[in-house]
Amino acid sequence: MSFASTVREELSRVPWECEDCKVAELSALIRIDGNLSANYRLEIATETASVARRVVSLIHELYGLKTEITTRRSVLHKSYNYLIMVPAQIGLKEALDNLGIITERGLDLGIDPKLVKKDCCKVAYLRGAFIGGGFIADPNGDSHLEMTTPHEELATALVDLMVELGIPAKVTRRRNTFVIYLKGADLIVEFLGRTGAHNAVLNMESIRVTKSVRNDVNRRLNAEVANQAKTINAAMDQVGAIRQLVDTYGIESLSPALQELALLRLANPEASLRELGELANPPLSKSAVYHRIRRIEAMARELE
Repeated sequence: MSFASTVREELSRVPWECEDCKVAELSALIRIDGNLSANYRLEIATETASVARRVVSLIHELYGLKTEITTRRSVLHKSYNYLIMVPAQIGLKEALDNLGIITERGLDLGIDPKLVKKDCCKVAYLRGAFIGGGFIADPNGDSHLEMTTPHEELATALVDLMVELGIPAKVTRRRNTFVIYLKGADLIVEFLGRTGAHNAVLNMESIRVTKSVRNDVNRRLNAEVANQAKTINAAMDQVGAIRQLVDTYGIESLSPALQELALLRLANPEASLRELGELANPPLSKSAVYHRIRRIEAMARELE
């Protein structure tokens, strides 16, 4: 099961804070997943069994309407999808009006303000929208969450709703649909936490910590490798300078102190300055080794 499916399944089991939250969530689910025909036949499609059960349960509990459900198996994706049908019947039109789906002027493409008066109902509406048409990327990769709808009015209203709750979302158009999206782990964790997907939040945070530790280790290893390469390159330059002086004037042309260091460097080309100092007799500080190396390099430059 994908991470997105796991999140939808978790959200479909979140309890409601009040009775109005049930109406708000069901309204969002129908707006995203529903299809209303001219003769008032409502169809709601979903790929998640727990979502299908939640929709049917809400329709029965809130409005006492008859429903039919058909289970189909996708040959391509090898998964099941569920079609919930609410046939034309007494009470359906009133239920759709109560859900803010239709008005006296026809289909309402935005969000009926009466459904989201309270913050808990706003959260319930967003939860229903995500359950109906949400996607979240696997947290092991890039952090990305989105919800899709064919209606620009609904997309804009969902963004406004999220902004009111302190979750700055954005909307973009993708072919014939409008996509409400969040980028960045912090915003996504905030959204999941507000809507009730606490297990998903814990999962994301655990992966974030692991990724942070791994990135920190990689940074340190890269820095160490770079420092080692820098040390080796510098040592090769020092060996080249020593050989140039020795080939031209002989080792005896150097002072005893520089002779000792030159011989140590030629014998230990990969050693660091500190290690060279420890090999000297008596031992030298890193600073003393550095200054003697600088004198040898200066002499080699004068020779050039």
